[in-house]
Order: sequence, then structure tokens, then C-alpha cells
Amino acid sequence: MRFSRKAAKFAKPERKSHCFDTEKYLDWLRIRPRFSSAFFTALREKSVTINLLVRPGSFPGVVLSYSRMKFLKESVIKASRERVFAFHELPDAFERLMPPWENAKIIQKADISKIGSRAIIEQRLFGIFPSRWIAEHTAYDPPRSFEDVQISGPFHSWRHRHTVSPHEDGAVLRDEIEYVPPVPIFGALAAPLVITPKLEKMFEYRHRITKEWCEFEI
Repeated sequence: MRFSRKAAKFAKPERKSHCFDTEKYLDWLRIRPRFSSAFFTALREKSVTINLLVRPGSFPGVVLSYSRMKFLKESVIKASRERVFAFHELPDAFERLMPPWENAKIIQKADISKIGSRAIIEQRLFGIFPSRWIAEHTAYDPPRSFEDVQISGPFHSWRHRHTVSPHEDGAVLRDEIEYVPPVPIFGALAAPLVITPKLEKMFEYRHRITKEWCEFEI
């Protein structure tokens, strides 16, 4: 079959989609200072799924798909497991644990002892976008653990498990969060660069407040 030069001129370049070799792409990303080491770690652990879209004549673009991310914070508290768990059952525990810089408005508080109880919060995501967060408590096992999940809100999905376990010096408070960022392209890139630092700052504050109450308040 023959094509005229005119037809060939307007022919669209062929595009191929195939799996991407993460290690090879990391070699290219390392020379780009805007990417953090946390981003490389996420890629290596396959927390971020990458596909390659080949465009002849240009560097391949990156297409990021929905990926489940994890965040973990642990602290040793010099108090009994029962006391650490009891702190989270206080009527004003939610207000105590809300960092002042979040500027969040609590519309409805949840009772962690009641499965199905919901908390409703209004705040600005990243300090910019108005967001209404509804979280439902789905598990309660005192004094070991309780859990809540996002019903609606800024993330594609969010599950937060709080556990308290015995330790030779008292107890270990553990917050484990599994979440899927809001949108694939922005979310997967933002997780190590924006979301993770925000969570680290928030839970550093929350664990400090919990520790102070458990160890010093009567």
C-alpha cells in the first residue's frame, strides 16, 4: 500500500502504552531536584503505579494511577494501656487532638464507643479548597483499638486504625492510615511531597497532646 507525501505529512504519530521500568525512570528523576527521596521510596515500594506513554520525538510522559498509600506514627507513652485508650474516650478528645493551625470547624462529634457514629468536619484542604469530611467509626475494641473510615471527603478513600499495645515502659500508641489520594496524577506526586509532611506534623502534635495528658494530668 502506498501513501502520498501529503497523507504522510498529516499522519498521527503512533502511541504505545506499556509497563514502565521504575529503576530506569529513577535514574532520570534523580537529576530533577524537585523530586524528594520520599518520592523515590514510594516508587521503589510500588506504592505508586506508573505507566509509560511513548510519544515519538519527546520524552515519555508519566501517567499515575490510583495507588494506596500508608502512613504510620508510633509513640511510647509512660502510662497504662487503659489510660491511653481512655484519653480517646474523653468527651472533648477530638477538640484536644485538633491542631490549632488546621482551622477546622467541628460540625458533629462522634462517639468512638458506638459503631456507626459519625464525625463531621469542615476545613480547607491544604489551606485552600473548602472540604467537608464525614468519618464513620467502624470498630471498637477497648482498650486495644478503634477504627474510622471516610464516608465522604477530600480523599478517594481513607481508613484510620488506632491501636494501643502494652510496652515495658507503659504503652505504645499507634496510628495507621491507609488512604488513596484525591486524584491519580496530583495525588501520587503530592503524597510524599505534601500529604505525608502534613500528616507527620499533625500526628506529632496529636501524640504529644495524648502523651502529656496520660503522663502528667491527674
